[in-house]
Formats: sequence, structure tokens, C-alpha cells
Amino acid sequence: MALGALALGRGGVQTPPRSQMSRISHEILEPVVVGPGPLDIDTFIGVAVHGRKVRLAKDAAWLRRMEACEAQLAKAVADGTPIYGVTTGFGSNCGARITGESALVLGEGLLRFHGCGTGPALPVAAVRGAMLCRILCLGLGYSGVRVALLQRLVEFLNHGITPVVPAQGSVGASGDLTPMSYVAAALVGQREVFCAGERMPAARAIELAGLPAFAFAVKEPISLLNGTPIMTGVAIMVVDQCRRILAAATRATAMAVHAMAGHEHHLHPVLFEAKPFPGQGAVAAQLRALIRAEGDVHEAEVPESLQDPYSLRCAPHVLGVLADALVWVERWVEIEGSGASDNPLFDPESGAPLMGGNFYGGHIAFAMDAVKAAVASVADLCDRQGALLVDPRFSRGLPAQLAVPVENGFVPRHGFKGMQITLSALTAEALQASMPVASFSRSTESHNQDKVSMGTIASREALRVCELTAHAVAVHLLAAAQACELRGGLPGRPAIEAVVRAIRGISPALADDRPLDNDIEAVYQAVVGGALGQPVPAEG
Repeated sequence: MALGALALGRGGVQTPPRSQMSRISHEILEPVVVGPGPLDIDTFIGVAVHGRKVRLAKDAAWLRRMEACEAQLAKAVADGTPIYGVTTGFGSNCGARITGESALVLGEGLLRFHGCGTGPALPVAAVRGAMLCRILCLGLGYSGVRVALLQRLVEFLNHGITPVVPAQGSVGASGDLTPMSYVAAALVGQREVFCAGERMPAARAIELAGLPAFAFAVKEPISLLNGTPIMTGVAIMVVDQCRRILAAATRATAMAVHAMAGHEHHLHPVLFEAKPFPGQGAVAAQLRALIRAEGDVHEAEVPESLQDPYSLRCAPHVLGVLADALVWVERWVEIEGSGASDNPLFDPESGAPLMGGNFYGGHIAFAMDAVKAAVASVADLCDRQGALLVDPRFSRGLPAQLAVPVENGFVPRHGFKGMQITLSALTAEALQASMPVASFSRSTESHNQDKVSMGTIASREALRVCELTAHAVAVHLLAAAQACELRGGLPGRPAIEAVVRAIRGISPALADDRPLDNDIEAVYQAVVGGALGQPVPAEG
């Protein structure tokens, strides 16, 4: 097992100096076909995180539907039908009526007055995910936009042109207006993008890619802005990171059980048949596979060690919450990412404009608030296991702070004393950030947007908790590797020995005290890069 870090970048919202996309095997895969149908979460991750290319469907029926909806829009404009954001003003100004001749100018104004985002740039992968979600939304044939608009988004994805999008400024309804204005502006050569590892003017990137000039048609600007793509693009990253955190924390837990001379019987299959949460049972099965003995191993035998502490004994129950939550969270992300979150939409049968609230990001907000609480609990689990390992009162014979004893000297070694403080600090910050963001809905935009989802902030906060937790897992893996070596008996558990050996490939064992910040970052990159991200095959 190799722990080589993949170039996925940091999990937080910050300006990436280079592309955060790992190319790996997606370079040789067939492009994802996008059009009228939904995508699954693995395909979303493949395009957003790993840079897999896409192409538009060539289905004749789909193209006819797109053209029919475009014609419905044109007829409604010609007939003077009030269509929100097309022949009316925006938001609280929807009482104003706009002539057909002025509709295009109105739409272009969106890009100007919503250009007020703040904060660091969103990760490249999040914005790629947002562009993919917008292709799928508009490709359902309810919005009245041209196929040419979808093709421009496809070209940006395939040429690695990613708009620079400030992280802050969306309340999640009427969708991601402010951040998506940066995407829309970039499509026509305004503002900045990341391309070829550089931050540059969008016009220059378009020229370098050899793309033709592009201009919006009626309704296309609002169709790009009005929806949930940014929050969903970030949520795609969250799901990807949650999977990798779960796998790495499962390995760290198995290492902690070995290092603490813990008991395998706490993982007996009957326990998890008796309370059959699927994710909980799957984690227990993976832990059994990791700690399966193929030689002599030591389990504590003193009377007070009959039951391991909760952070070991209940680890499947803690990690299982995240595993089970991801099942429905992933499904909700798939639905949001593949659904029509534009407003207004057109009835394919009657051609009537339908003005509703599909831009509301409540499902993503709830999913991200829930999953970040489960992720923060994983950080807490790692912190509690780490505290056991460094404390000689509870570690069942390990040296204090996991420090190698000094021979013929008087200056003590401090081992993992500082690391345990860092682990506790990371955990506290993750737990503090686990408060649900959706509870802080604010009335805005002259009380037109008087109940908003906060879905984008919820997604960003979930990604932040993932970054904190992944660092906590990295610290714990380093401590657990040291503890396993001090305990000994690793040849009896080859799966754990392989993990320890891989960690040693990027971080030597700690003998004399030394700075460990670079070691933490190296193991963190291995966690978020997926080197510890593949589930352990459960026993048959």
C-alpha cells in the first residue's frame, strides 16, 4: 500500500496556485456524455475532482426538446408574456416590465451588480462541479437556453478553464447568484480564471484555448445564475473527502486497537447483526479484516481491561454514522446536481412560464449540516483514541507521550506531547464548526428573499470541517504508527503492518524530538489524495 500524495490541493476555500485536479486514470477514460439524463456521484467526482472530460449528447430527441423550449421562450417574449427576469425586473423589482428589445441588456446587467463576492477563491474542483451541474440543469430542456451555452461550459471544462469565484456572497436562494455571476462573466471573457496552473484574465485563457467569441442570448444570464450549482459543486468535494476520511479513520482505529492491546471480540459479527445499521456493520467488518491475526498478537488480560474504552469499542458505531449518512447525502447531491434548479422554467406541453422556487438549496444545506456533524465526530474519535495512546495511565504499558526512553541521559524526550495538543485543537475547531448553518436563515433583498437556505455556506463549512478532520486523522495516524511499533507484534497483523510501513515511507519514526508539521502535511495529503481511501475488503 503506497501513501503517495495525489495533487488534489487543500480542502479549504483558498486560491489554488495550481490545478487541484488529479488526472490519474481519468485521462484515458471516455468523456462523460451529458444531456437530458442524471449522473451518479462517482461521475460527478470524476469530472469535478479528477478532471474527466465531458461531451454533449448527440441524441436527436434531446436536441429537439432543447430547440422547442428555446422557441417557447422566444414566443413568450414576442407575445409580451410576463416572464420573471426576462421581461420583468429582478427580485423585488419584478413589478417592472421590460420590452423584448431590452431583455438582453437586462440580463447582462446581472453580471455587473452581482459582481460583489468576497473572500478567497473556491477550489477549482468545486467550480468545475458547479459548471457540470449547470450543464445538467439547463440540459433538461426546461430553461429555454441554447445548446451553444452548454457547449461553452463543456469547452471550459475540457480546456481546464476554471473561473475564479470568490467563496463568500451567496445565501443559497435565489440560488448562487453572486458566485455564479463570476462563472457567467468568464464565459464571455470577463473577469479571471485559473488555466494551465496560472491565474489570468478570462479573455486570455479563451484566446489561448482557441475558442470562438461567445455572447449570451435572452434569459441565458439569469439561467446561469439562478440555481444551486456552487453549493452542489462544493458538496461534491465534501462527499469525496468524507469517503477518504472514513477509510483513513478506519485504518487509524485498527492501529489504535492493536497499539492498545485491545479486544477483537468487540467487533463480533453478531453484535452488528443484532443492531443492523448497514454502515456500522460495514465498518466493523473492515476493522475485523484489518486486525485479523495471522500470528501471535497480544490482547490485554488484566481484569479491568475486560472492555476497551468507548473510543475503541464503539468506533464502528461512530464511524458508521458517517458511512450511513453518506448513502442518503450522496443521493441528495445527485438529485440536486442533475435537477432543474433554474427559475423560471417552461412547461414542455403548454409552453407556459412556470415561476417557482427550485433554486432553494434546502436539501443541500441539510445534507451538509448533517454530514459535517458526522465528520466532526470522527475527529473527536481520533482525538480520544490519541489521548489514550499518549497517557501511561490508560495506554496499557506504552511509554508516556509515545516517547522513546532516553538511555544514559537526563534531557527527557517529549514524543507526541505537542502533537496531542494539535490534535485536540483541530478537533475543537471541527466540533465548533458543526453547528447547523441552515438555522441562520436571513431575510434579504428587500424581503423578497425572506427565507433562504444558506446552502452554500453550509457546503463551505462542511468542506472546512473535512479539512480540519483530515488533518486530525493525519496526526492520529502518525501517533498510532509510533504506538504500534512500540507495542510490537506487527508481523501478526500484516494489514496493520502494511499501513505502518507505508506511513514510515513518508514520515520516519520519532526518536529524538523534531518538528512534525511537514510530516502532518504529508500524511494529510495522503488522506485527502485517496492513498488511504480504498475500503478494506470485508471478510467473506
